[in-house]
Amino acid sequence: MKKYYRLSFKEMDYFRIQGGIPLSGTVAINGAKNAALPLLAASLLTDKQLILDRVPLVADVFSLKLLLEHLGVRVQMNSKTFVAQAEKIDSGARADYNMVRKMRASILVLGGLLGRCGKAQVAFPGGCAIGVRPVDYHIAGLQALGVDVSVYDGYIHAFAPKGRVSGGVYKFPRPSVTGTQNLLLASVLAKGETRLENIALEPEVLSLVQCLKQMGAVIEGQGTSVLQIQGKDSLEGTHFNILPDRIEIGTYIVAALMSRGELTLTGCAKELMGSYVSLLTHIGVPIREVSPGTFYIKSPDYWSGFNIRTQVFPGFPTDLQSQFTVLATQAENSSTIEENIFENRFMHVGELSRMGANITINGSTAYIKGKTSLTGAEVMATDLRASVCLVLAALAAKGETIVNRVYHLDRGYENLPGKLLSCGAKIERVCPKRSL
Repeated sequence: MKKYYRLSFKEMDYFRIQGGIPLSGTVAINGAKNAALPLLAASLLTDKQLILDRVPLVADVFSLKLLLEHLGVRVQMNSKTFVAQAEKIDSGARADYNMVRKMRASILVLGGLLGRCGKAQVAFPGGCAIGVRPVDYHIAGLQALGVDVSVYDGYIHAFAPKGRVSGGVYKFPRPSVTGTQNLLLASVLAKGETRLENIALEPEVLSLVQCLKQMGAVIEGQGTSVLQIQGKDSLEGTHFNILPDRIEIGTYIVAALMSRGELTLTGCAKELMGSYVSLLTHIGVPIREVSPGTFYIKSPDYWSGFNIRTQVFPGFPTDLQSQFTVLATQAENSSTIEENIFENRFMHVGELSRMGANITINGSTAYIKGKTSLTGAEVMATDLRASVCLVLAALAAKGETIVNRVYHLDRGYENLPGKLLSCGAKIERVCPKRSL
């Protein structure tokens, strides 16, 4: 009898935040969730140990851990170090809907299972409600690599006719992060060569390439839009350090500004911050690197409005769009933000309006009026990044703010209330009693 898991993160919990208190202190930046997930999925590709350091302890990571264990991977935790070993994979196991419905990155086990076992059954994944985000590229790419793929009963059924992915050529119609990662995982153990064109260049993709190469994969073209992969019969284990979370860095920078405070951020990487640090410098927000990997941010008296367009890397990241929408409400003049990645990523605007923000949406562009006085209110998070933008708004608001559905935030931010509390914020997580 198969064992099913139910996550225990509390869906009724909420934050109570008192605004108007400047932050002051030091925040340690975690490893990137979006880098950790594909690296964990890579454990499917070898029977040796894959040791990952600096793993963020967030809900999405634990969801994938449970899924991997269901598939036969043994995962041991020691603080932020995960040791994963897939000595024997249950090739008949399915990635069931109840295990993948909360996290889109669960689709990554598709590539890992195909690479190792030559077949996979994976339910369509869930995650944030920020757009359609189809898996068309994953399916078309796998078919180009010689995999038979059919979709029915809510599952993707994939099978390599010769028991092993053949390899081939696939050009992405537009860069896809999880699409690139999935085809990488499927191709490194292929029988032949694979050429992937117009791939995503996000740091989290390059991190996976680097780790796979340390495991013995033969990959050429790292850092370019084309990867050439020569399939191998097997891969080794390795010890790999997860890169810093560039989205968490940007979030805490905005937290310092919204609270009119100052923060020191440790464990950063300058090369990951260029798209938004250059913008902040341009609008009058100085960010100083006081030592390698450590940055100091102090809120100026004011900053200018700005115009940004979300783009694939190295452009401005869509995962910081909601945070900078909040930042724009406190600018000296108006700002515009154009969302070009997801078609439904302004769901936080309605909740910000409840707090007094003056934002107009026209198609894919938000027009934000600056110098707006925010007032505490009861609001509801709709996705991961929207939840944190409401917390940021609450830091600047007059009075008390209640942020509901903070389980979204658990998916990607480790101990955010604790970190803010240590820097002087007045924030608490409230866990209502549940009826039995």
